[in-house]
Formats: sequence, structure tokens, C-alpha cells
Amino acid sequence: MTQPFDPTQYGVSAEATGRLQGSRVGEPGAVFTSDLTVNEFLLVREAGFRPLGFVMGTSVYHIGMQTSNWGQNMELGVLSQAMYHARELAMTRMEAEAYALGADGIVGVALAVRLREWGAHIAEFIAIGTAVVGSEPPPSGTWRDNRGRPFTSDLTGQDFWTLLEAGYAPLGLVMGTCVYHIAHQRLGQMFRNAGQNVELPQFTQGMYDARELAMGRMQAEARARGAEGVVGFKLTEHDHAWGHATEFFAIGTAVRPLRDDHVVTPPSMVVPLS
Repeated sequence: MTQPFDPTQYGVSAEATGRLQGSRVGEPGAVFTSDLTVNEFLLVREAGFRPLGFVMGTSVYHIGMQTSNWGQNMELGVLSQAMYHARELAMTRMEAEAYALGADGIVGVALAVRLREWGAHIAEFIAIGTAVVGSEPPPSGTWRDNRGRPFTSDLTGQDFWTLLEAGYAPLGLVMGTCVYHIAHQRLGQMFRNAGQNVELPQFTQGMYDARELAMGRMQAEARARGAEGVVGFKLTEHDHAWGHATEFFAIGTAVRPLRDDHVVTPPSMVVPLS
């Protein structure tokens, strides 16, 4: 049986609990806060969801060091795991806040990484979004994911509305990361390439492999969640403070059909964006 969230277990502070109390469903005088634009707010309401409140999670994380053979392409597994785990902690705390509000999901999720000056290799990982509750349950009986947690989605309000109109629902954000070291180019090779148009196969292969690892991990996570597919996919690169290593980060919203016999049909109407 899926265990319910205990917000205090995930580091939700007393201050956050007090703030959330003022947005909880059924509380007298409850007032929601949201980072949705006005258009997104209206479309989320049109889709049958009511914003409950702004939710967030954070994790200040010390990222370890890893030695490697700088003359060859290779993943830096210690750093890959650190970047994934820190984001997972931030997202779980955001989900815990939403659960405490009685939310069905979180829309407009954004993730950020900020390097801090408190020491070398220290970064803050932040997850934010707007918790929402559906006016009616879907055919499956719940909007929450297969772990009993509120769904998460980084889709815009417009895309969220379109997804539901097409007969699909978000399961949750899925991600994959790979911190990869690209081998240094030898001095002799640098001189031979000077003044020439020439591909650098070692660099090409390293960049290709790193992206494939990140995307493959995202797909594996979606498969484990029972998703039919991933929409809104983005693949980004971040150098952070590692020198000759780059993080390749894949993220998207895993989705499922609202009915087992679902057939995709175009949305019944077009909602203006302005």
C-alpha cells in the first residue's frame, strides 16, 4: 500500500506549514497564490482545475569530487548521481507541500540550480510550481500518479489545457542526467588541425554518448511510471563549475491516456493566447 506523505518527513518547515494552512481546501478565508500568468490561470480553470497555492522545495547540496582519466571520454558518475539526487530531494519536498494542501497535481513546475558562495561545490536546487485540485475525478478515479503523489508537469497552461482536451493526463516530470568529461585534445593534434576544417571525432562521440545517456535515463523513468509517452521534452547543457565536464539534462512530462480505449481527437476549440 502507498504510504501517505508526511510533510515534516521531507523537511517542510513550520513556516511553510503555516503558509500552506491558509490555502488548504475548505479552510475559511483560504487565499491561493500562483506563479501562473493570467492566461494560464484561466486555461487551468477551463480545464477543470482550481489553483490552491504556490509550492516549492529546495535542497542545498555539496557536490563531491571525482578523479578521472582526463585523456579519455567518460561519465563522471559521482557527479551525475549528485545532480539527480539533489533535484529529486527538491521535487519531493515540493510534492509534499502540494500533498499537504490536498492537491491533485502541480502545474507550471520549474527547476533551477544556483551555485552558492558558501563553499566550493555547493549548490542550491529549487523546484517551484502551482498546486491544483480537479473539480471531478478522471475515469481512472484519481489524478494522482501511480505512487499516490500529486502529478507534476512543466507544461504551460496552454499546453496543459490542450493535453486534457486531447484525452491525456500528466503523470509526472521525468528526467535523466549525465555529467560527462570530454577528453582533452592533445597538443600535437591541435597543431595539426590548425587552419583546417576538420571534424573532431572524439569530441563528437563524447557529446553524442552523453546526450544518449541522459535521454535513455529519462525514458527509463517514464517507462517505470507506466507512461505512454513524454511531451514537452527538453535537453539542456550546463557547465556549472566543473571545467572540462558538462551536465546533459533531459526532462519532460510523462503522460497517460484518460481511458484505455482512448483515440486522440483534436481539441474542440481553440483558446486565444492573448
